[in-house]
Amino acid sequence: MPTSDADIERVRELVASIPSGKVATYGDIAAAVGLSTPRTVGWIMRTDAADLPWHRVLGAGGKPATHLADRQLRLLAAEGVPIRDGRVNLRAARFRFPELPDPPRR
Repeated sequence: MPTSDADIERVRELVASIPSGKVATYGDIAAAVGLSTPRTVGWIMRTDAADLPWHRVLGAGGKPATHLADRQLRLLAAEGVPIRDGRVNLRAARFRFPELPDPPRR
């Protein structure tokens, strides 16, 4: 199923709603929008996110995009996001969209 303009706008709205000091994963955003894969969020972010807090969106393991890692981690650290060994502590910094239930505890 192709990505609609409404899907793109919803992804943009969700990314814009992530507060300073918090992060979300591509998968979190995909689930909130109802997209079939986090890769679609990545595509949207790559093509239409220059005016958004793109640095607050990470992969599921809390690692930044390889080609943007230094810049992304520097921006997140400046916001007080907990980072250790090049990875964000998702348990401490993950933003919960109201559309999503809390994840199961491990």
